[in-house]
Amino acid sequence: MAPQKTFYIETFGCQMNVHDSEKVIGTLEQQGYARVETEDAADLILYNTCSIRDKAEQKVFHRLNDYKALYKQGKRFGVLGCVAQQEGERIFERAPFVSLVSGSASYRRLPEMLVQIEQGATRVTGLDDRQTSETFETEFTARSNPHRGYITIIEGCDKFCAYCVVPYTRGKERSRRSASVLAEARRMADSGFTEIQLLGQNVNSYRDPDRLCTFAELLAAVGQVPGIRRVRFTTSHPRDFTRDIVDAIDAVPSLCDHVHLPVQSGSSRVLHLMAREYTRDQYLERIAWIKAAKRPISMTTDIIAGFPGETPQDFEATIDLLSEVQYDGVFAFKYSPRPNTPSLSMPDSVPEEEKSRRLQILLDRQREIQRVNYEKHLGQVLETMVEGLNPARAQIIGRTSQNKTLNFTTSQPIAPAPGVYLPVRVTKAFPNSLVGEAVVQ
Repeated sequence: MAPQKTFYIETFGCQMNVHDSEKVIGTLEQQGYARVETEDAADLILYNTCSIRDKAEQKVFHRLNDYKALYKQGKRFGVLGCVAQQEGERIFERAPFVSLVSGSASYRRLPEMLVQIEQGATRVTGLDDRQTSETFETEFTARSNPHRGYITIIEGCDKFCAYCVVPYTRGKERSRRSASVLAEARRMADSGFTEIQLLGQNVNSYRDPDRLCTFAELLAAVGQVPGIRRVRFTTSHPRDFTRDIVDAIDAVPSLCDHVHLPVQSGSSRVLHLMAREYTRDQYLERIAWIKAAKRPISMTTDIIAGFPGETPQDFEATIDLLSEVQYDGVFAFKYSPRPNTPSLSMPDSVPEEEKSRRLQILLDRQREIQRVNYEKHLGQVLETMVEGLNPARAQIIGRTSQNKTLNFTTSQPIAPAPGVYLPVRVTKAFPNSLVGEAVVQ
């Protein structure tokens, strides 16, 4: 018998990249490959890449450089995902030992591309037109978590924010048929999954090709699939965030009480420069809908510090927004220029040192807000899904419906298995996590 073919895959970036890697892993395993845990043990080494920020892109090329010596041992390398789509065949010039360059829209062609590599081809590309909807229907998916799974319902982006590379790497927005989404949700429930996360670059911009339901109606329908206890969605665009999404969260208990709504800046002037298509007041209107919900909904966001032209007054407007909204979490980053984006030609760039200073001020302010917010949970009993164990601290790792980490202990002699839901009373609070004790039932 011929020795089994092996592969190693490393994933950079967001949940959509993680789910894309699940599709790649499933396809490779179906083609007779076995996954291994190190580059040294693999015949084929794959990096599924992200290009949202400059450092993520650089990390991929650094990783390639670190392991290029393995090429002399007969190993082959592939670059997948957004950097692959963005750089295309230029990757072969920058890293001549790479054999495969493929964007996410071409993963359905992986079997034929693998055959080419096995036959000795040294430059195989999958850089299809990014208008296809075939990427939704993937026959083989190796889900990494047996209890929580992803479903991509919309690909691409039509917004063309001034700083963002996604429209150039993922293509135009195209939505998956609602019937297909619900069929996959039912299959997952039948397989034992209890939590589903709906994914999209702008998930709430979803438009059913069959015009059978809105995003809010699809959200509710997934939440009503028997066996599904939690439904999440990410990432939302404020322009397309509608009041009926909040109504759906109120009406369907399985829809998690957490909304991630990226604002990027608290200044309407900067939002206009960013081409975000909403003002500060319009964003706050949506926050008001969320705060008026029947049950408390946790809110998180993304913010860019030091966008070109951002004045000290603009930055203060962002800090003021933190205080007004009271987010439970903020993903904040310094602005970094990305290829092909309009912001590359914008004047008045903020000096790097000033970007760092503003970012630190923002993070310090947000940490204090989170400290107060998390302390509000003290004494509450929260339903918690077990994710694993932390032997070093003798704690069980859990997550609440609001997407907050809740580590806890139990008086039971046998620790609960991952995927189990338990009531946990919160006894301690930190700015990024909670600690508690399982309630004896």
